[in-house]
Amino acid sequence: MEEKKQSKGLSITISPEVAEGVYSNLGIISHSSSEFIVDFVRVMPQQPSAVVKSRIILTPEHAKRLMLALSDNVRKYEAEFGEVKLHQNQAEAMPPMLGADA
Repeated sequence: MEEKKQSKGLSITISPEVAEGVYSNLGIISHSSSEFIVDFVRVMPQQPSAVVKSRIILTPEHAKRLMLALSDNVRKYEAEFGEVKLHQNQAEAMPPMLGADA
């Protein structure tokens, strides 16, 4: 059964398969003059390679809107649950987002 969401007068439908989501612990962001590409990757411990699980392509305007929306949501999350801690020693954890020019 499909789930429906309301967003400012827009009816949005999501299939059960998409609603399950895709786990990712690494993001790679690249861009050109006309688009931003965000690849979501699942890296497994002790494995020499990983596979992109999902790719999202955005216009620069929508990339900026996404950045602002994520920033707002992180601020709200931290107000309710406390500060999200980032690893200080990158040797201990892989960076969750990597920027690369296309």
